[in-house]
Amino acid sequence: MNNDNNKIWVLVIGALLILSMMALAVTLVIRQSAQNAREALQPVNDLASNLGTQVSQVLHPTPTVLPDPVTIVSKVRTLARLETIQYSIEKVITAETGQELFGSLFGDRLLFVAHGVVIAGVDLEKLSPQDLQVQNGVLYVRLPVPEVFIATLDNDKSYVYNRETGLLTKGDINLETAARRVAEDEIKRGAIEDGILDQARQNAKNYLERLLGSIGFPEVIFIEATPTP
Repeated sequence: MNNDNNKIWVLVIGALLILSMMALAVTLVIRQSAQNAREALQPVNDLASNLGTQVSQVLHPTPTVLPDPVTIVSKVRTLARLETIQYSIEKVITAETGQELFGSLFGDRLLFVAHGVVIAGVDLEKLSPQDLQVQNGVLYVRLPVPEVFIATLDNDKSYVYNRETGLLTKGDINLETAARRVAEDEIKRGAIEDGILDQARQNAKNYLERLLGSIGFPEVIFIEATPTP
């Protein structure tokens, strides 16, 4: 009887061992299959990720600026400009179009805050030997007429403050360009009206008087040049 019981227990334990080994084998097969599936799907996942990136780039492209590698020098000229004053000016420019009867439908209006720089002085290249005369130890200098050398916008500080377009229009693509062009002219005109040329002349006199005095002309008298029509 005991022998029969022992045989039964041996069979049970053997069956359990076999079942455990089969379960372990099945688990290993399932894990390997899952790993193979992941490896097989990885190219698909990578393709989907790359496709998403490409779609995002199409919908939200990054501007690319490519300067032409060829540089053309059209003209070289020697300059002897004495820059004696610089103005920083800010102007508000209103540019608009289509503001008539149907302005609410087709109109376009913007406010452009323009920040510009104006530099003025005298061009010493225009001095001739007749403009420098020495009499009784006194140097007489006829300075060239002062002029504006640079009047330009500072694009980093200039911006569109507000823009209003009609319900049926996307706006005039050239309106801001026109506002910038007018802004440069207004900045130059504002500096001239404020007396930048007079200050440029006076600063040039002060500078040249010290310079000419240091090289042996203790007395310098400036003669006003006649502006060219």
